[in-house]
Amino acid sequence: MRRSLTSLLRPLAGARGFSTSSEKIVASVLFERLPVVIPKMDPVVYAFQEFSGKGDYQIDYVPAPRITEADKTNDRKSLQRALDRRLYLLLYGDSNGAPSGKPVWHFPEKVYDSKETLRKCAESGLESVLGDLSNTYFVGNAPMGHMVIEPKENVPEPYKRFFFKSQVIDTNKFNIRKCEDFVWVTKDELLEYFPEEAEFFKKMIIS
Repeated sequence: MRRSLTSLLRPLAGARGFSTSSEKIVASVLFERLPVVIPKMDPVVYAFQEFSGKGDYQIDYVPAPRITEADKTNDRKSLQRALDRRLYLLLYGDSNGAPSGKPVWHFPEKVYDSKETLRKCAESGLESVLGDLSNTYFVGNAPMGHMVIEPKENVPEPYKRFFFKSQVIDTNKFNIRKCEDFVWVTKDELLEYFPEEAEFFKKMIIS
């Protein structure tokens, strides 16, 4: 399942540009919440700005706390944590390519149907988890990366998994469904859930 960075950008030929055969294709969604506070400033830069800002006019304010209760309790079901980082949604349950009856951690996904575009397939996969897409924004029409899953003991046939990026818009809570569990994790935390594919996700997810 390890793929080079070059393979992420390699164009695919065939019908709709995705495949030249009837092999299975899965559309997955990297659903992210963008940072909601400015990353912590370097102490030297902060001191310089404080010194430079002194003058005839000064605004006194108390910034909102950067560390929330969700941070203190490591509540990964909450979007109110790691406010200066990007968070990504992972689901725990049945997944394409996973051993039958064995739940695994995975991204929102759907098996591609040739009657729809791959982007529409990804939207449908995310919608089935959220209920609707009113608080989401899909970034572009093209996949951000893909991996080829080779046959192995628990995966009898190969298939391709394409990743689309979508972002949280104007909300801090979703009613996540159709899974046994879910988490919102940072990039570093995400890699812990996929140790075999860690190098792939390090290259694909730029944050």
